[in-house]
Amino acid sequence: MLANSSQVILLSISDLADRCGTSETTITRFLRKLGYKSYQVFRVQIAQATAGIKNQTVFSEIEADDTIGSTKQKIISSTIDSIRDMGFIVSDSQLEAAVDMLVGAERVFFFGAGASAFVAGDMYHKFARMGFTAINESDPHLMAILGTHTAAKDCMVCISHSGESRDILDSVKTAKERGCKVLAITSYAHSTLAVNADITLLSSSNEAKYRPDAMAARIIQLVIIDILSIACTLRLGKTGADRIGQSQLAVAGKKR
Repeated sequence: MLANSSQVILLSISDLADRCGTSETTITRFLRKLGYKSYQVFRVQIAQATAGIKNQTVFSEIEADDTIGSTKQKIISSTIDSIRDMGFIVSDSQLEAAVDMLVGAERVFFFGAGASAFVAGDMYHKFARMGFTAINESDPHLMAILGTHTAAKDCMVCISHSGESRDILDSVKTAKERGCKVLAITSYAHSTLAVNADITLLSSSNEAKYRPDAMAARIIQLVIIDILSIACTLRLGKTGADRIGQSQLAVAGKKR
């Protein structure tokens, strides 16, 4: 860790364990002996030190007797740290490759199950505004049907916190058999979804007792989606700007 601090901030705990030839449990035990409550907190502090950022307060986990003010500050701090950490986890080259895949696709399918369906819907909305031939679905049966009609020139965007949703994985398997490219947004680098995707963007987050890590992950996923949508708009140039303008006018006509 000391010899490769700039690389450690880019690794999930699973990846670090693999690089060190040990287990995730051993690394967690090691960090606790050093005084860190989690791998996430450790990685954020290493990232701050590496980037030359001044020490900032890293709030502890929310407790049952916390006041509303304390809870507010802890959630804000945790969210900020998670987003800042994402800047180190997701590389520019990965984002560039994702933009290439999206812009070059004839059709883009957006799939998400459960809570991830709402995140997928947000991404669908942004890309529909840009004039993409976009299809959004969360129903298991329809995802299965649509998966069978994908082609080599299509792109399937799959959003899953765990990366183990059976409905998503079944669709990915079908789409891959047809040559469709798969972009995954998930929190676990070694999940089945991440392993089978062509490009994986990680939305890792800190686990806490009162605030499930999936909730923080969704915020990170929305940030990733915002980056991709703006990058795609810029890539499309005047065409992208014109399409968004047309979409804005269409929506404006629906308001008083």
